[in-house]
Amino acid sequence: MATQLLLVDDDRELCEMLVAYLRPEGYAPSVAPDGPAALAQLPALQPDIVVLDIGLPGMDGFEVLREIRRQSAVPVIMLTARGDETDRIVGLEIGADDYLPKPFNPRELLARLRAVLRRSGAGGMRPEARLQVAELVLDPGARCVTLADRPLTLTATEFAVLEALARRAGRVVSKADLSRSALGRPLQPLDRSLDTHISNLRRKLGPLPDGQPRIRTLRGRGYQLVLPGNRA
Repeated sequence: MATQLLLVDDDRELCEMLVAYLRPEGYAPSVAPDGPAALAQLPALQPDIVVLDIGLPGMDGFEVLREIRRQSAVPVIMLTARGDETDRIVGLEIGADDYLPKPFNPRELLARLRAVLRRSGAGGMRPEARLQVAELVLDPGARCVTLADRPLTLTATEFAVLEALARRAGRVVSKADLSRSALGRPLQPLDRSLDTHISNLRRKLGPLPDGQPRIRTLRGRGYQLVLPGNRA
């Protein structure tokens, strides 16, 4: 079955090129030229993934992403202006799973799509055993997380980052390893997307009962999901 993709961009030529490129790769792209059109299509289409341009007319991509996140956890890749780091960080903070600077090679978009869909659990992957770190429980098969029996809403990428840390709870995971396992790509110089996902996770998870951060940063080494009772 084809992967349902919603492409939100007002660049008609770009959309036509991407539709022609992605269809033979197993995608069924639908196109929306602006935010209101995308939001109108979302409930009926129920896409597997959304590719969303920031620079839309009228309602910009950030506003569209906020509205998407109010009603859906669908994975979202944002298209940003090359070199505009602020836009990338804001998009990730709002809830984007990944970003791609314009102009880009369609092969790069295809690689990002495949990586994000793997993180979201699409494709009928075999269910895996639950992971539990104290009151934090991850279900990789259902792609859901509970903290003290309270469900948390995470993006597909946030889940992948947390899962990678939980599998090595109490140990330090280097940024390079975390980028490869959770983001599906080598760590790039000046790429702050992993830091932003970690920041989002800290905000959603909150601290441990004793006040320690649940995810610790070890400068120059990486990140650690802290086991309760372990002191720095």
